[in-house]
Amino acid sequence: MTRTPYPKARRDDVVDDYHGTPVPDPYRWLEDSEQPEVKEWLDAQGDLFGEAMAASPGRVAFRDRLTDLVRSGTVGAPVWRGERGFFMRRTPEQEHAVLYTADPGGHERVLLDPMALDPSGLTTVDSWQPDKEGRRLAYQISVGGDEESRLHVVDVVSGERVDGPIDRCRYSPIAWLPGGEAFYYVRRLAPGDVPEGEEQFHRRVYLHRLGTPTEQDVMVLGEGLEKTNYYGVAVSKDGRWLTISASRGTAPRNDLWTADLSASSIEAPELTVVQQDVDAQTSLLYGRDGRLYVFTDRDAPRSRVCVTEPGEAGYENWRDLIPEDPEAVMSDFAILDDLDHPVMLVGWTRHAISEITVHDLATGAKVGQVPTPGLGTIGGLHERPEGGHEAWFAYTDHTTPTCVLRYDARSRETTLWAASPGAVEIPQVDTEEVVYRSADGTEVHMIVVSKPGDGPRPTILYGYGGFGLPMTPGFSISTLAWVEAGGVYAVAQLRGGGEQGEQWHRDGMLGHKQNVFDDLHSAAEHLIATGVTTADQLAISGGSNGGLLVGAALTQRPELYAAVACAAPLLDMVRYEKFGLGATWNVEYGTADDPEQFGWLWGYSPYHHVREGVRYPATLFMVFGSDTRVHPLHAWKMCAALQHAQGADERPVLLRNENEVGHGARAVSRSVELMADQLAFLAEHTGLTG
Repeated sequence: MTRTPYPKARRDDVVDDYHGTPVPDPYRWLEDSEQPEVKEWLDAQGDLFGEAMAASPGRVAFRDRLTDLVRSGTVGAPVWRGERGFFMRRTPEQEHAVLYTADPGGHERVLLDPMALDPSGLTTVDSWQPDKEGRRLAYQISVGGDEESRLHVVDVVSGERVDGPIDRCRYSPIAWLPGGEAFYYVRRLAPGDVPEGEEQFHRRVYLHRLGTPTEQDVMVLGEGLEKTNYYGVAVSKDGRWLTISASRGTAPRNDLWTADLSASSIEAPELTVVQQDVDAQTSLLYGRDGRLYVFTDRDAPRSRVCVTEPGEAGYENWRDLIPEDPEAVMSDFAILDDLDHPVMLVGWTRHAISEITVHDLATGAKVGQVPTPGLGTIGGLHERPEGGHEAWFAYTDHTTPTCVLRYDARSRETTLWAASPGAVEIPQVDTEEVVYRSADGTEVHMIVVSKPGDGPRPTILYGYGGFGLPMTPGFSISTLAWVEAGGVYAVAQLRGGGEQGEQWHRDGMLGHKQNVFDDLHSAAEHLIATGVTTADQLAISGGSNGGLLVGAALTQRPELYAAVACAAPLLDMVRYEKFGLGATWNVEYGTADDPEQFGWLWGYSPYHHVREGVRYPATLFMVFGSDTRVHPLHAWKMCAALQHAQGADERPVLLRNENEVGHGARAVSRSVELMADQLAFLAEHTGLTG
């Protein structure tokens, strides 16, 4: 057994004091990527990783199979404006999905192609929104993975640009007013107008009129409010009602206002509070039938739909239409009213499996169920804004590439509207849902995907466990490539996610974060105890908040895992708020400025729990140079710490540092290369030979 010769990284005697606790940070110097010493270290890590991949016996086979599978392409559910549809599709040969529009005659035309905008493939589409008449389209793009959205407006028929670019529009909704001449949107203040280090915050809601300079945009909301607020904004179909929401960072709660634009000007709407300083998430839909529909988890952690009158949006006026379900989590709804008896379609997830029920719109009584292809995930439930009897939604599961289905409430039938455009050979796999108990006795669900057969096999255990995001079934080329090669892929529905509603989320956030790590350890122990795998064959994988998950797991239970894939992770939980969008996440994790919350973070911060001489799993860190959400410094520092600490062992600690990509979307070919590297690394260190 030989120890991998790692690039030299000095250890400095840097120690901070947090509420009387000394916190060492020997690799603080790695936080500055512009320093020559850091660049030299990163280059050396890149050489080490490149050598390891060149010698990997399975990488080429994984890359070739992933390249085959990704040719399935993608298709998205349509958004309708009258008889004109807008939808995304990626054909087998394309690097990025393309936005199409279809006219009333069904003729399709490309409206927005990222590769036409930038043949390098570095430009990605962040979001898009047609106006209410379908004549104009606002879209946002960013370059090189930085997610710094620039907003443009084009004429749908001619394709000509009619406005923009407007910068600093990251995560901005677009709320068009009728006529397509103006919209509300969200923009950050200019860097020179905010304190140093706060350039990613300080958003405001503005009204913009097409063709006018942004300096003339009227600020509607945001002055004097929390600097980390994210804002949502919407205008009803008839243009009468404006709705604005504000959430402090990623908090699972929002303040909410509404305004009657027929009674006040669009430049200075008279906002009325719907809820403020309430621990709940609520949104509004002004129905075509004159009722106001309230989607909320207030007094209902699994969510419910209430109704009231448009001018009486306050909580005291809400009446249940679709009450909370004791087991399923409500996800969305659509209204179909061109029927003798109008109905509401309600989307649910039950232990992360999607379903759609049909309800009488007047009473909320359940009157049916929408047929769906199987036990999978449904998303993008849309009706026509002006009403109708049809709805469209996307469907996928572990072996089904995303397709779009159409439900006709008159015939009560579901038909295929659009399949994924590429034909690929899908391997035969078995999918099983299992239930295990975590350390405190809580029942946790897990999906296990494998080829038929028995006996322990190399296994990847994936988890996320944060921000209320559910881990639902979906077509994954990396999962299929791994299972086809003889492995097992398991996805645990950890606390902190949204699989069981908002309380499930809260049971894994702030001071309860250790529950998430315990849920993962217990999933691993269940897989071993039931003969699915062994500790020497078990890998864990996670990215972003999931990177924090596996970082904590490898430091807490290093003996339980053979290999770790850790992508874009948060790992220094004492200083995470100082970088990227970290300050928007203290509502999820806590802040080191508070003594009690510092104790939570210090208790599990992976970087600070690396110990010398421990036999850690083989670990691959994967980070992205343009990541403006989670700075790569987390992985750099943790990589240096693990390389220093790792006992004399053949289990390597490697760093894959990729430039010109970020935390989100990227070109397909770059995704394939990333997945091939990850699967090859995990295969080598769990004994998967194909």
